[in-house]
Amino acid sequence: MLQSVLQSKAIQRVRSYFRSHWRTSFFSIGAHSCFEILDLLVPYAIGQIINVLSGRSPDAAAGWLINATATVLEMPVDQGLSVTVLMGIIFVITVVRAPIEPWFSGWFHWLITLNARRDRQAEAIAKILTLPIEFYDTHNPGRIANRIARGVENYLWSYPQVAGQLIPKLVRVLGICIIMLTIDWRVAVPFALSFFAVLGYSLRSLGRIVEKEKKLDRYMENTASHTSELVTNIKTVKAFATETREYERQRQRLSRELFVVTYGIHVDYVVLATWRNAVLQLASFGILGLALYATFTGQISIGYFVTLMTLASMGFSEIQPISLQSELLARRFSPLQRFHEFMEEPVGLDARDIQLEDSGAPKTAIAPFRKAPQLPPSPQYQFQGQVEFQDLTFGYDRDRPVLKRINITLNPCETVALVGRSGSGKSTLVKLLFRYFDPDSGAISIDGQDIRTLNTRGYRQRLAIVHQEVDVFNGTVLDNLRYGRPDAPWDEVTQACAIARVDEFVRTLPDGYHTIVGERGVRLSGGQRQRLGIARALLVNPDVLVFDEATSSLDSESERAIQGAMESNLGTRTTLVIAHRLSTVRDADKIVVLDNGDIAEVGTHHQLLKQKGLYYRLHTLQSSEVLPIL
Repeated sequence: MLQSVLQSKAIQRVRSYFRSHWRTSFFSIGAHSCFEILDLLVPYAIGQIINVLSGRSPDAAAGWLINATATVLEMPVDQGLSVTVLMGIIFVITVVRAPIEPWFSGWFHWLITLNARRDRQAEAIAKILTLPIEFYDTHNPGRIANRIARGVENYLWSYPQVAGQLIPKLVRVLGICIIMLTIDWRVAVPFALSFFAVLGYSLRSLGRIVEKEKKLDRYMENTASHTSELVTNIKTVKAFATETREYERQRQRLSRELFVVTYGIHVDYVVLATWRNAVLQLASFGILGLALYATFTGQISIGYFVTLMTLASMGFSEIQPISLQSELLARRFSPLQRFHEFMEEPVGLDARDIQLEDSGAPKTAIAPFRKAPQLPPSPQYQFQGQVEFQDLTFGYDRDRPVLKRINITLNPCETVALVGRSGSGKSTLVKLLFRYFDPDSGAISIDGQDIRTLNTRGYRQRLAIVHQEVDVFNGTVLDNLRYGRPDAPWDEVTQACAIARVDEFVRTLPDGYHTIVGERGVRLSGGQRQRLGIARALLVNPDVLVFDEATSSLDSESERAIQGAMESNLGTRTTLVIAHRLSTVRDADKIVVLDNGDIAEVGTHHQLLKQKGLYYRLHTLQSSEVLPIL
């Protein structure tokens, strides 16, 4: 199980993420490992001091160093010099090393980690920007944000654990085995066998726990997702007075989560720790017995006995932190894998045309972004605005087409309206125009060019759309107006605002164009957001402008203001209007009536009324609506 985890795609990808830092990694891991090995000289030096104080000669290695020091200092070799030299070794390893080690280990470990975290966050943002629209139809923002946040957070902590703790400690244990082997193999071999047996069983058990962690992580992601929905839809929750029901629902999920953590995962960790501690104490007692026997029989000195027991104690004490680091990695594995699943989602049709450049990094120890293949700049298109839908067929499920052999032509500077019942395919047609999807058959062309042959980003820059619900960012009114064209001059901004009637309400705001509108534009009314959206669309001076149900959710006063803004745009560019309220399309050059994915009628307002078909029935139905008197 553990082997499959270590060989999984997630782990392979983790290694690839740190590959650009391999030189620094090797240096820092090597330096940290060397410090761990140096630690082992302290019990060796103490053992030799005990030998010297008990009247025995130090071993060959220590004796050579003492003799060399005596020669250099021209001093006789005696007990005082021997203890001084050995104390000098301990001083260098402990006192001199203390202020140096953090810079060779902690500094580099975290420098690498923080650089890698920045790269992961940047890649996640790039992924968000290149995923297809349909991905966001099935994944809410809370789920996506939670997966990215947990994945990046676990990247942040995983590398220091592996590079700063796990690998150096394993090297330390290997060094302990070697030193013990040089002293007495009869003690070293049982120590090594017991150590790696306990470690191997612990890691194998962790492999089974990982599978439970993965299931729990998916469950926690769903809980966080619904919590995000509560925040987004809090007005609906309060309007229907469902606070108690929502609280109980989430409380039950959290209780089930706690039950799984406590009795499904945490108990496994406790059982593993219980077994590990019992076996370690038994192994320690066995090593003590072997070392005592070797000392009593004169096979090793008292100094070596102290050294062996100290080293064995140091070695067995590493089982706990190594196992702990392994447990933490096991717990981090599932979020890492979920993050990788997100990063491996197929990108949208426009991904190859989206240019995400590295603007450069400051000239410090901060590593620059990993260079991505440079794409050619997006072409600057300019269209006359003739749009043709030719034999267009499309379905989100190929077996159930939403649009069937649609043929529509929009001439330059012509206004064409799409009307029809809900679900007739109007908004889907717009999604195809913006190339969020490609048609199953047929084509869309602009000025005679198939849009599939154009650079998607350059093509979309010549289009603009005003949605039924205008997306507003948390910034100033001016920031939102200039969103599609940050360098728009002030006179063009005011001109677009005058056409869209934005200037009528901006003057009432406390800071005018510099008023902060709040997240999602909560400080603006629906009509104000709609007018802001129209001005934003006009400011990019598009060749084709789309109004997608721009007035369907507004009150009569706001609708008249928006309709006036739309009428001011007629004849200035190719315009496609999707309307539910037919009063907004009376002046269109052409009205296309869709019904169940087919074109039912085409004509002007008066022509369609004379035909007394579907358009006539829809118009009559809306005209006969009686508003209640309040």
